Amino acid sequence: MKTKGNRKTKVNVVTLGCSKNLVDSEVLLTQLKGNGIDAVHESRQDDANVVVINTCGFIDNAKQESIDTILRYVDAKQEGIVDKVYVTGCLSQRYKDDLEKEIPEVDAWFGTRDLSRLLKVFKANYRHELVGERILTNPSHFAYLKISEGCDRPCSFCAIPLMRGKHISRPIEELVTEAKNLAKNGTRELLIIAQDSTYYGLDLYKKRNLADLLKNLSDVEGIDWIRLHYAFPSGFPLDVLDVMAERPNICKYLDIPLQHGSTRMLQLMRRGITREKTEELLATIRSKVPGIAIRTTMISGHPGETDDDFLEMMTFIEKSRFERLGIFNYSHEENTHSHSMKDDVPAEIKQQRADAVMELQERISLELNEARIGQTLKVIVDRKEGGNYIGRTEFDSPEVDNELTIEGADNYLRIGDFVNVKVTGATEFDLTGKVVL
Repeated sequence: MKTKGNRKTKVNVVTLGCSKNLVDSEVLLTQLKGNGIDAVHESRQDDANVVVINTCGFIDNAKQESIDTILRYVDAKQEGIVDKVYVTGCLSQRYKDDLEKEIPEVDAWFGTRDLSRLLKVFKANYRHELVGERILTNPSHFAYLKISEGCDRPCSFCAIPLMRGKHISRPIEELVTEAKNLAKNGTRELLIIAQDSTYYGLDLYKKRNLADLLKNLSDVEGIDWIRLHYAFPSGFPLDVLDVMAERPNICKYLDIPLQHGSTRMLQLMRRGITREKTEELLATIRSKVPGIAIRTTMISGHPGETDDDFLEMMTFIEKSRFERLGIFNYSHEENTHSHSMKDDVPAEIKQQRADAVMELQERISLELNEARIGQTLKVIVDRKEGGNYIGRTEFDSPEVDNELTIEGADNYLRIGDFVNVKVTGATEFDLTGKVVL
């Protein structure tokens, strides 16, 4: 494709939102380059004449960031810095008709499953032989592996099914091929992601098949860690825990968004589970996989949340002592069931409650981290900062969890290496330590 000035096309792919979006961008980059098109990810140079913005439409803040980014590149187009601006992803999928009217300067809009149509504007074809191949945008020693697309869950607050569609699992064989390709290129840690990883396989194999997938991935040579994200608590397949306990390269780590600790709120959220059932599940997880780190997320200020509901959530968090926890303020999303309710918790109360949760979690996290002092842990080295190295334990996922600072004066470590580190210090969300030879 030629653009004005007859410049050779160079594409800058800009990614907003979650790791699932990042994988989509990596697949797009791989397809573009496979078609002989020069493409980069989030270039800081002004040398790309075409921009593809992969947007997020999850909550208000994310939507605003996406719109601001689109407007910034539209301005660059009007200034002659870029020739074409294309928009894809969740925001575009959900609000395409409105956005076309509001921002007509965008050259074309694409949804979350429009990759082939997007490639056609570059006179490129979707190359099936590249399935399982990925150009990574993060350091190559870890990679996200998206095992399915879409979601069939009826959560009242969530617009993801509107943007991502119904759940579609990827075949085990295809995922194993991708894992082998990643391992061949230096990936040592796989981060399993999906809108709902525990639903995996129901459409393809007529049963929840996450445990079989994990076994097959665990057998891939060169993969030292496999980390499981975004497990839905209702209907959790307990055979996954058996695989996690018996396979040393499956991390003792589980990301399981629970959203609340009040049964009344869980019912309003249409989560299909009670607080009591949740507590039973957490006890089962911890008994079957001793030492596991559980990450969860909560929502502050969903419609109908009273002071009593919030206090119940605080009690639940205090009792559960999650190793990792995040919280976000409820966002009133059109066309969701919760949108039919009155958004009756003021913004300042939502924030106060979120702050209180994080203050509680800071105390819990500090106590758990201080208990690590004196332990020797296996750590993957992510980067070097100043004279020190920054790494993670098997209990920590990139970007969202704790980091461990390794005193680097007497060590030469390579990025992506595994080292044994004795923990010498702890703060609320980080550790420090020394390499043990």
